[in-house]
Amino acid sequence: MMAYLPFILILAIMYFLMIRPQAKRQKEKQAMIQALKKGDKIVTIGGIHGTIAGFKDKDKKTLLLQVDSNTKMTINRASVSNLAGNNDSQNEQIEDN
Repeated sequence: MMAYLPFILILAIMYFLMIRPQAKRQKEKQAMIQALKKGDKIVTIGGIHGTIAGFKDKDKKTLLLQVDSNTKMTINRASVSNLAGNNDSQNEQIEDN
C-alpha cells in the first residue's frame, strides 16, 4: 500500500494544479458567454473586435457583430473569446509563462 502513496500523491497534486483551475476557467468563460448582451464589446477567437449589435434568433445563439460603422457580421456565440476589456489578465498569464 505504501508503494502506491507517491503515485496517489502525484495524481492529487496534478488535479489541484492543472485540472481544477482549467475547469474553473471553463466555467467562468461559459458564464461570460451566457451573459453577453447588446452593446458589449467583444473579441472573437479569430481576433475580430466588435460590438454586439443584436441577436439573430430567439435562442440568442447567433450574434450580429458590428465591426465598423458600415460592417456587420453574423457570428456564433461560441466564437466569442472574451470581452474587449478583459485582455489584461490573459496577457499577464502569457508573460508569466
